[in-house]
Amino acid sequence: MYIIVGLGNPGSEYEITRHNAGFMAVDYLAKKNGIKINKLKHKALVGEGKIAGENVMLAKPLTYMNLSGRSVKDIFEQNCADLEKLIIIYDDMDLDLGKIRIRVKGSSGTHNGMKSIIYQLQTEDFPRIRIGIGACPEGIDAVDYVLSPFSAEEQKIIGEVVKKIAEAVETIIMDGIPAAMNKYN
Repeated sequence: MYIIVGLGNPGSEYEITRHNAGFMAVDYLAKKNGIKINKLKHKALVGEGKIAGENVMLAKPLTYMNLSGRSVKDIFEQNCADLEKLIIIYDDMDLDLGKIRIRVKGSSGTHNGMKSIIYQLQTEDFPRIRIGIGACPEGIDAVDYVLSPFSAEEQKIIGEVVKKIAEAVETIIMDGIPAAMNKYN
């Protein structure tokens, strides 16, 4: 089973913020594949179904971003024995708005949600899809920036990006991560 986790913060006040780009991608994946994310399990909202013919669990941790690892560790230990089938989707200030970067493994960079996941799993060796939200403008605190909402124009860009991410996830499942990297990076 593939486990696809979108990172974000629970609550309507965070719904369209930059830090919730991972939630947005998982919500789109769910909608596109007819998966209802409506069960409370593993400190997350989860839904199960099929993508590209494979069993998947979609998850949105409810632990708030900085503690995402607690939820991901619980989901992973209960459902997945293969790190290659754990895919984390999250926002990244080091990428231009709308860019996608798929990696087989890697560090957390400055992302506290990824720091938490790496700490809890005790490894960096799992796939991830980073969503570019653009650099924090000078003079603005990074926390304030990632918790600020996307503008209407930025929302349109992110709307297109989540569609590409859905295609990338399908490519990962059908053809592997290298094929997705070649096509979408």
